[in-house]
Amino acid sequence: MSVPASYFEQLFAHNDDPWAMRTRWYEKRKRELLMACLPRQYYARVFEPACANGELSAGLAERAESLLCQDLNATAVQLAAERLRPWSHVRVEQGCLPGDWPAGEFDLIVLSEIGYYLDPTQWLEVLEHAQASLSADGALLLCHWLHPIDGCPQTGHQVHDLLARRLPLYRSLRHEEADFLLEYWCIKPSAIDLDEPCL
Repeated sequence: MSVPASYFEQLFAHNDDPWAMRTRWYEKRKRELLMACLPRQYYARVFEPACANGELSAGLAERAESLLCQDLNATAVQLAAERLRPWSHVRVEQGCLPGDWPAGEFDLIVLSEIGYYLDPTQWLEVLEHAQASLSADGALLLCHWLHPIDGCPQTGHQVHDLLARRLPLYRSLRHEEADFLLEYWCIKPSAIDLDEPCL
């Protein structure tokens, strides 16, 4: 992580929701868009690093058989664990990317509001870990703020551009607004499992 851990410690020192994820309409709407962009109803195994206090994680928990959440900050991990207590299939761990990448395969990896906190070399390492960890029909979901952030080595556009240039994945969705960019990238050309039975 290029941005020091103390940056996040200061954010969480006196506020359990430093980005107002629970209260701001912008954050609620973005979360709902992100969840609506997932083409599958359920994913077997999901990984969400930089989970913060677990607001997005709660939505992912409803769509996953197993969800692993991770955050650099100990307070965020504690808050997320409390928020996600109703779901027994969710685990929250403390870890710092790219070094603390978890073992195993994932059907979905959600990289939301994390890339610009890493320099390009670290971010590429995260992306390469993510690609290597995807199941045969796995996918990456990326979402990032597009305005400059003081102290961050990259912008949201740079974060997404690096993936587009370096990873051999198929982009099945791109949604861009003035404030954020949301993309869904797949191992296979189709984001939909054509063999999935109709309910």
